Amino acid sequence: MSTLRSMPLLRHASLLSAVVVLAVGAASAHAALAQIAPSHDPSSSTAVSESSSSGAIADDSSSDGGALPSAPAASGGAQEEGNGNGGYHSHSLWSHLTYEGGGGFNAPGGDSPKDITWGGDFTLGAGYRFNQRLSALMEYQFIDDKLPGALIAQAGATGGNAHIWSLTIDPVFDLMPKKDNSVYVTGGGGFYREVTNFTDPEPTQYCSYFYCGYGYANQVVGHYSSNQGGFNIGGGFQHRFGGIYGDSKVKAFAEVRYLDVLSPSVTTSANGLGITTVSSGTKVIPISVGVRF
Repeated sequence: MSTLRSMPLLRHASLLSAVVVLAVGAASAHAALAQIAPSHDPSSSTAVSESSSSGAIADDSSSDGGALPSAPAASGGAQEEGNGNGGYHSHSLWSHLTYEGGGGFNAPGGDSPKDITWGGDFTLGAGYRFNQRLSALMEYQFIDDKLPGALIAQAGATGGNAHIWSLTIDPVFDLMPKKDNSVYVTGGGGFYREVTNFTDPEPTQYCSYFYCGYGYANQVVGHYSSNQGGFNIGGGFQHRFGGIYGDSKVKAFAEVRYLDVLSPSVTTSANGLGITTVSSGTKVIPISVGVRF
């Protein structure tokens, strides 16, 4: 009887022990899974996804032995193009600016030998280069010429000169822009000022490092002037220097022009001197050498 009563108790104890063992095992399994698999977090998923993507790209790049080709970098400055001589030039404003300087001598042209003789000149210019063929420069020119003896005697002076200042706009057209040696044509017009001076030797004081003395120097004793328009036309030869990479813009030039100053005729007495007569229009032929860049 006691044995029969103890059987249910043993069965209940066995069942209770099995439930406890199962519960402990489930709790242990859940804890193990929680340690192995991270909790579901959107940010964690994004990070894992990005890491996976990065890993895929790295695997792809390493599989073919090199990194994926990158797109060409965008230019951070001005665009460039070939200049026809193997070099390059920028499209910026500064790259299109051009400058020149030169000088030489000149002689009278047309019927001007009775009003001027010969002398020297120099020219400075700056402008814009539109392309390889065409440039436009603003030029300042100064011409210093002597006066013929007949005109000086007519005024009753002992010497004299004619000065011509000009400020003109002059296009330059290169006929062979891709050659090292080329020819060009030029011409233009603008403002001209002409001043005719008569001189006489006058007493003057001069000083050196150690003493001062007196002597004679030519001083202007009479003059007359005129302001007018004028024009010039001509051409020349130029040699382009190649530079290290064949992209130099420096050119040496030699040119000749025909210059016509549209001055009026003058019949006057310059500051009490004798009456002089000068024909209208002053023609000059300047011959110059210089450099452009």
